[in-house]
Amino acid sequence: MDIKKIFKILIILVLLFAFIQLIPYGKNHTNPPIVAEPKWDSPRTQGLFYRVCGNCHSNKTTWPWYSRIAPASWLIQSDVNEGRENLNVSEWGRNSKNKGNETASELRDGEMPPFFYLPAHPEAKLTPAEKEEFIKGLISTFGENKQK
Repeated sequence: MDIKKIFKILIILVLLFAFIQLIPYGKNHTNPPIVAEPKWDSPRTQGLFYRVCGNCHSNKTTWPWYSRIAPASWLIQSDVNEGRENLNVSEWGRNSKNKGNETASELRDGEMPPFFYLPAHPEAKLTPAEKEEFIKGLISTFGENKQK
């Protein structure tokens, strides 16, 4: 491939990247109000929840700088929407899908937090002792559904 073709491809990619920034999806970074929360078994469990899970499973999302740049903004918005739909501790009791009883088993089985979340959020990585403490706190707060 000659240099002119490479330059044309590069220009097209830059223009495409600039164009996708105009798509509004993933740009609304307001957090809805907190309606109700579960009765946490302890402030420690609540703190661990917000540290590990709160960005997607509450209305207290901290939107990082890269959440304003497409296509990352699309992926992040989609993850937050899906997380809030499945379990939202800020709207406790409002949504029938608030499956708190599954959180302990998903954490234990390594399903949550997702593997792709941890590199960008090192604060969400738990030590083995923190993980065990968190699982016990989740079970105490929500109960446990051992069925998959």
